[in-house]
Amino acid sequence: MSSEIRDINLWESGARKIEWVRRNCPLLTMLHDEFAKTKPFAGKKVALSVHLEAKTAYLCLTLAAGGAEMYVTGSNPLSTQDDVAAALVHEGLEVHAWYNATEEEYFSHIRSVLSIGPDIIIDDGGDLVHTIHTEYRDLASKVIGGCEETTTGILRLEAMRRENKLLFPMVRVNNAQMKHFFDNRYGTGQSVWDGINRTTNLIVAGKIVVVAGYGWCGKGTAMRAKGLGARVIVTEINPVKAIEAVMDGFDVMPMKEAAKYGDIFVTVTGCDKVIDEEDFAEMKDGAVLCNAGHFDCEIDMARLREIAVDKAEMRNNIMGYKLPSGQWIYVLGEGRLVNLACGDGHPAEIMDMSFAIQALSAKYLVEHKADIKDMLIDVPEEVDIEVAEKELEFLGKSIDVLTPEQEAYLNS
Repeated sequence: MSSEIRDINLWESGARKIEWVRRNCPLLTMLHDEFAKTKPFAGKKVALSVHLEAKTAYLCLTLAAGGAEMYVTGSNPLSTQDDVAAALVHEGLEVHAWYNATEEEYFSHIRSVLSIGPDIIIDDGGDLVHTIHTEYRDLASKVIGGCEETTTGILRLEAMRRENKLLFPMVRVNNAQMKHFFDNRYGTGQSVWDGINRTTNLIVAGKIVVVAGYGWCGKGTAMRAKGLGARVIVTEINPVKAIEAVMDGFDVMPMKEAAKYGDIFVTVTGCDKVIDEEDFAEMKDGAVLCNAGHFDCEIDMARLREIAVDKAEMRNNIMGYKLPSGQWIYVLGEGRLVNLACGDGHPAEIMDMSFAIQALSAKYLVEHKADIKDMLIDVPEEVDIEVAEKELEFLGKSIDVLTPEQEAYLNS
């Protein structure tokens, strides 16, 4: 099967982006060089569905250097960068993805990378795993295992495990300390505001920002909003996280109340209809809404389109909707993942750590396939520690080491 992309002639632009990433991803570069020598994925087919931009491309090239046959697609219709897809095809990888794919095209691309019969799956959000379980069950027995990148995907995997539906082992990459501590908090925190600011060209200082959800991604988003000078309101369903938000200096209230005050709303929950019709009706004229969760269901876009009496494209990636009550509200990136629909995603240094975990987890699956009994496993602690130690080394930092006496004391 041949690749399906917009335009191969865009490859030089994509190659420059990937080269910039390479220069700022020392962990992946180290693994790229190591894999090129040891070939841990020789003879293995890898199906990958991750937001298809330059950092993801460098992960693909790193796995390919290790001998993997790569079959690549995106994990969101608005996050694929066509020049990056072209650059991967120019490097000899098979890619099925383009920007602004329809739902039918998006799932056709998913099917294309699965139809080759993968040995390893690398997923972001769970669409690859869901599709192979529902449409390609005959290929599941060939799969050694897979890796899931994000919280939403892990929630889907845990639901499948509870129902005894998982057919092969999956590594919860998102649960690794070197992933969620940094990627979810600092990566999301910065990239969400990169996307909002470059799209709206509005000031954040002095505004009221409502952050829905105070998990690691919500914490990072709220922290960066505060740093930009906003007053922050957090909405939560978990009382412990709500208290944490209060202790961190933020106001906490239900969304129905927060809707009256917010100038900018960011949903980061992984849940459905976090902002709904009742909330829209309470909002100020000119409120800006965006989503930083994986799927475009956190803002009830279907209902918003139904009740709007007028709509207008205000700027690239900003659609305005006029409500029956007269006020306009503005939605960024069609309610899809704002840091990728309206930006370039997480910073390179952050994804260097996350994708190093991905690459090493895939290697672990290959090397330990006979020993893995559980269908849902965490990243091995030694992988987490290895990535942390290497990252400290690249940062030029060192830490203390326990003496034998101290180890004996702690274990006594």
